[in-house]
Amino acid sequence: MNTFSRHRVRPAATSISVWTLAVLVSCLGLHQLWAYLDVRAPHVADALLGGLVAAGATALGTVPILFARTIPQKMQDSMFGFGAGVMLAASAFSLVAPGIAAGRELGYGPWGAGLTVGAAVLLGAAVLLIMDRTLPHEHFIKGREGIEAHRLRRTWLFVFAITLHNLPEGLAIGVGYAGNDPVRGTALATGIAIQDIPEGLVVAVALLAAGYQRAFAVALGMLSGLVEPLGAVLGAAVVGWSEPLLPWGLGFAAGAMLFVISHEIIPESHRKGHEVYATCGLMLGFVLMMLLDTALG
Repeated sequence: MNTFSRHRVRPAATSISVWTLAVLVSCLGLHQLWAYLDVRAPHVADALLGGLVAAGATALGTVPILFARTIPQKMQDSMFGFGAGVMLAASAFSLVAPGIAAGRELGYGPWGAGLTVGAAVLLGAAVLLIMDRTLPHEHFIKGREGIEAHRLRRTWLFVFAITLHNLPEGLAIGVGYAGNDPVRGTALATGIAIQDIPEGLVVAVALLAAGYQRAFAVALGMLSGLVEPLGAVLGAAVVGWSEPLLPWGLGFAAGAMLFVISHEIIPESHRKGHEVYATCGLMLGFVLMMLLDTALG
């Protein structure tokens, strides 16, 4: 696993035509949806675009798998750590701090604003914990978890795992735009998109290592990012509907992301004995997201 092995894929013409048609139809539908939302709910339209950028970054990250079969394990763990660092900084600077500020603007005192966001953080983590315990899914290394996991094919277990990982990112993007601060929302979407590039690569590599065909690993890796624009639209629509929900939405998204960081990403990055590489990646990701948030915000 220390070198790249070259192997080009020549998909059938029929498969290429089907995928091309599906992409064109999807793009047309998303354009129509954006045009509709841009007039009636501009912040939701902005969230949709931010989520699509993140999904596109995930898809971009899977492309190298078409030409290289493996990447070094140390690099994979460094990428996991980098993604954890970006999400950790986003939770602190783009979600928790603005959530407390939003609570103060709504008339809460220092303790009231902090307790509101704190309760929302715990609620977000609790919801992800319930999903983790009830939805069958499979970690890339730890194996299967959830009710009746043995009854489902491994393909769908991976789909559930990827969905659990990407959903908080989409929610965070949507809630970020719902605060009527497009600059802050753009900073958050940019940081998540940057970490989604190596994340898409790692997902595709993990699927390939689990025995899936190269084309399937790339396709599923690309599709895994689509939950992000859906989550972004959901987060922006719900929070934008009622201003008092903003501190709760920001805290909820932060709690969900913190749960994923602690429960999924960091354990996976440390499991192969490359803790130093993973920690260095985490520090770099944290600093990058901090700079994006403070400089752009």
